[in-house]
Amino acid sequence: MVITPERKKVASTAQRIVIKIGSSVLAGRRGLDLGVINRLCDEISMLREQDRQVVIVSSGAIASGIRKVGLQEMPKTIPQKQAAAAVGQGSLIQAYEEAFNRYDLRVAQILLTSDDLTNRRRYLNARHTLQTLLEWGIIPIVNENDTVVVDEIKFGDNDNLSALMTQLIEADLLVALTDMDGLYDSDPRQSNEAKVIPVVHRIDRQVEAFAGHRPGGLGTGGMLSKLMAAKKVTAAGVPMIIGNGRNRYVLKEIFDGEEVGTLFLPAQRRLPSKKQWIAHTLKPQGEVILDGGAAKALKLRGKSLLPTGIVAVRGKFELGAPVRCLSSDEEVIGIGLVNYGAEEIKKIMGVRSNQIEEVLGYKHSDEVIHRDNFVLSEVIERDRA
Repeated sequence: MVITPERKKVASTAQRIVIKIGSSVLAGRRGLDLGVINRLCDEISMLREQDRQVVIVSSGAIASGIRKVGLQEMPKTIPQKQAAAAVGQGSLIQAYEEAFNRYDLRVAQILLTSDDLTNRRRYLNARHTLQTLLEWGIIPIVNENDTVVVDEIKFGDNDNLSALMTQLIEADLLVALTDMDGLYDSDPRQSNEAKVIPVVHRIDRQVEAFAGHRPGGLGTGGMLSKLMAAKKVTAAGVPMIIGNGRNRYVLKEIFDGEEVGTLFLPAQRRLPSKKQWIAHTLKPQGEVILDGGAAKALKLRGKSLLPTGIVAVRGKFELGAPVRCLSSDEEVIGIGLVNYGAEEIKKIMGVRSNQIEEVLGYKHSDEVIHRDNFVLSEVIERDRA
């Protein structure tokens, strides 16, 4: 048994935890593996006995539905996947409810689409609901709402959803359970010499190359999607551990501080919740091009964006939309929420703030983007080489 100071610190200080459980852990070709679900719930109940709060992000609805419907292979079309999820989601939540009921623990089902988190009001509503459930001692079981989701509103996979949940509830740790022992230095399915990397201090292109691109048989993600999740949470100041959910006592060993799986260490500074939402949840709806002075003010001096520094606008967007800020040579400076729509900015770009009302006939703000609603691209991509 190997216990390192880094592992011990992460395990001892994590009081609010997101545990993501993949389809490869929960389900096989014959549907849900109730034995695995019961075992993991046994271990999660021990975390609850330690007064830790736990949110579970669980895959498995589609895999469960495949078995119940009698399909011989993974559905290929969106309607087929939605139908399989509709059949399987009930069995999934029932399995958790029965497993936790043995410990007198209650669960709540939360189904989300990315639309629910890109809308600020719904984002806050979801956060308040989850916080209330945790305060009541209830374990939220979160999944993507596969029965209604389409490509435009998909999170992409539950790895990404688990990263967003970690930011949403301001968790102290994300644990991603898969059918592999962690991040390997080469593909263990192709090389007998592959070894698990115990600690990753920085996710650069070399680390990304270790992950490959091949997803699991029942899941939509793979190791690369887990690395993308790790980039998001570590940039926000939260550690992440990838471990093998098929191994008995995996959670106990992780929270005993043992060297299990791969630990991704976080950035030293934690972003405020709203900036995490801007950086990792929202999709830019347009672009504004800045002159050299404005680009420097945002990038180096932490200033707000004023209309005088804007030289061009791209795209159609309204007040409050997330917009990408670019320098004149197309360098991405960051993403922020605008106080004016695209057509308004076109009218006021290049003018001083005290002239906005004269040009528009009204004024929302002196700033096109306030610094409190802006995140630098180097923060968003902090772990990229």
